[in-house]
Amino acid sequence: MVVLFIMGIAASTVVLSFSGQNNAELLKKQTQRLEVVFNMASDYAVLNQRQLGLRIEQKTNSYYFMLLDENEEWVKLSIDKTFDEHLLPESFSLELSLTDLPWDTEDNLFSTEVFDEELSLDDDETQIGDEEEKKLPPPQVFIFSSGEITPFSVTLSYEPEFSNDQPVYYRINGQDSIPLLRDGPLDEL
Repeated sequence: MVVLFIMGIAASTVVLSFSGQNNAELLKKQTQRLEVVFNMASDYAVLNQRQLGLRIEQKTNSYYFMLLDENEEWVKLSIDKTFDEHLLPESFSLELSLTDLPWDTEDNLFSTEVFDEELSLDDDETQIGDEEEKKLPPPQVFIFSSGEITPFSVTLSYEPEFSNDQPVYYRINGQDSIPLLRDGPLDEL
């Protein structure tokens, strides 16, 4: 009985150590999360007749949903924690493409950080009286109350640097309306 008990504990230890998810599975879950939450946001926009948007921050590896408020300003959608800013793990990255062009290009007017996305001078260094709360940049993907969306493509990738793991890519494509189309796992882009 004691030997069987020890063998059972040893077997469970081995099973528990191998049941952890690898990065390819985690990337798939992150992709599914983005797809499901985007669909939920689209449903919310249609049911509540509100204009929403998706903002992807490639520098911080995160994304969040936005709402066009009564003052015609974009604010973070805060109706539920599901729509809060979601940060991807360090080993993963996001890339947004709009009409087959990468959103963040090297020869971009905004890359010098002199201008913001509204083509106004950056006032980070300006101190004139009490500064109003800085406005959020607009979303890159719009989710309209009619159910239409901005055509887009988001690529989530895992490219290991110091590992024997193979790179894995997933792509989510949105064409005019829901449902989104998920491709992957892809071996290359």
